[in-house]
Amino acid sequence: MQAWLCENPVGVDALTWKELPTPEPQAGQVRIAIKAASLNFPDLLIVQNKYQMKPPLPFVPGSEYAGVVEAVGEGVTHLKVGQNVACLSGTGGFGTHTLAPAALCFPLPDGFGHVDAAAFIMIYATSYHALIDRAALKAGETVLILGAAGGVGTAAIQIAKAAGARVIAAASTEEKCALCKAEGAAEVINYSVHTPTGGLRDEIKRQTGGKGPDVIYDPVGGDFAEPAFRSIAWRGRYLVVGFASGPIPSLPLNLALLKGASIVGVFWGDYARREPKANAADMATLAQWYATGKVKPVIDRTLPMSELKTAYAVMGSRSVKGKLVLVN
Repeated sequence: MQAWLCENPVGVDALTWKELPTPEPQAGQVRIAIKAASLNFPDLLIVQNKYQMKPPLPFVPGSEYAGVVEAVGEGVTHLKVGQNVACLSGTGGFGTHTLAPAALCFPLPDGFGHVDAAAFIMIYATSYHALIDRAALKAGETVLILGAAGGVGTAAIQIAKAAGARVIAAASTEEKCALCKAEGAAEVINYSVHTPTGGLRDEIKRQTGGKGPDVIYDPVGGDFAEPAFRSIAWRGRYLVVGFASGPIPSLPLNLALLKGASIVGVFWGDYARREPKANAADMATLAQWYATGKVKPVIDRTLPMSELKTAYAVMGSRSVKGKLVLVN
């Protein structure tokens, strides 16, 4: 097998494409021939030693991937050789083969392609957990989605629409705003026109008739958090999803009091670990929605696995719409 190896987590440039022994699965594991792997923000942090999970060195990055089961270890009964699966295991995806815990593998229904599957679990499970479970989103409510043209953002647009909500999507360029409209947003806000310090609150107010959004989905953080939260509706729910802009914001808690609003943490990874049955039910619903066309990953482009460093550079340019996927 071949894989991108991180022997020194000082950044993308230190990754090397190496030939490694093809491993045999141990008890509870399967070996997967990887067909596609998506690039997520944690995949950048982990090779910079900035992610909360710090795997032992050396390791192969790549948190999310899809492929074909090649071999099964002792005790694995729900998967078989030749089966198509997707997996979100945190590492191992940027190569031709990997060992994965069988319990983390999601069997793919017929018609669920590897590229879509590799771009599915993280963004849709996160957004479904956030909007449906944590925010209890109801039909007819208004959702403001920040960073709406990215992977979790486009998934959130689709899920909110499927739930019957009205979506306002915020993104940084006209091109990204056009994508959000195409995915189902009723209104868009262009950050380059309506900045956090220059009219963002006024535009949110205008687009909600002065009421404010019932739910704010925020994977961005930074300077956008406070003006967005100041705009929230009475009994609104502010979803803390991530901090893609870098800085972790500090919100004045008196705002939550004045709006009767909730600040709601969204940590899908721990939810999946602590509440596996609930997460499995979520994934079953999402798979059904995919089969009926309610949700489908937005794929910015696919690149050969050998071009991982190019993919990282594209992601770093913040020009990606949806997801980048590497293929073997």
